[in-house]
Formats: sequence, C-alpha cells, structure tokens
Amino acid sequence: MVIIMEVKVGNWKEAKMQDMRAGIRRTLFTGERATVQMSEVQNGHEVTPHTHEYEQIAVVLQGECDFHVAGKVYPMKPGSYVVIPPNVEHNIHVYNSPVPVINMDVWAPRRDDFVGQYEKFLKEQG
Repeated sequence: MVIIMEVKVGNWKEAKMQDMRAGIRRTLFTGERATVQMSEVQNGHEVTPHTHEYEQIAVVLQGECDFHVAGKVYPMKPGSYVVIPPNVEHNIHVYNSPVPVINMDVWAPRRDDFVGQYEKFLKEQG
C-alpha cells in the first residue's frame, strides 16, 4: 500500500497580507481538515460581531485585546487563547494595545470560503 500525502511548508511572515476591512489584514494557510489565519488587528479597527458554523481557536501572539464571546468579555494578552464553539456570537476588539495585535485563528473544519477568497486575492496580486 502506497500512501500519498502532501506536505505544505511555508512562513506566514513572508506571505502576502490581504486587507479584510478597516484595521484588519490577514494571511492564511490550510490543510485538508483545518484552516489557520494569521491576522494583524489595529487599534480602532472595524468591530463586527458574527457567528459561523466552525469551531474557532484564537491565540494572541502579540498585543492586547478583548474577545467578546456570547456576551462575555475576555481580556487577552500574548499567550492567551479562547476556544469559540460553533454558532456562538463573538468578535475581537482592539482599542488600547501598545502594538498591533497579532492573532492566530484555527478553524475546524476547513474554511473553504476563506481559502477561496485568499486564493482570488493572490491571483489578483500576480
């Protein structure tokens, strides 16, 4: 039996960043079953509470912010994480961070919608 697998390797710091909305840009990479997004979020960014069908794990790597999940506020600093269940309203809020927030979001299952948006962005960049 031969098992064929694809091993993806890269450096997110060298990837092109896509502007998402005012004050937020991202890059992402994906496997077969999960998607990872690296975001840079500025003070005063556009705050957009939302829900989705994906489980989301958010890890703050730099800066300070609040995550609002199901009506509760969770203060975050480097090293903090929050696990957001599917279909629960949430958002990030960066308002007084000494540096831009860098956070890593992991979604399961794979976010084909985000993958398609990012691939389109890369094609447009040439």
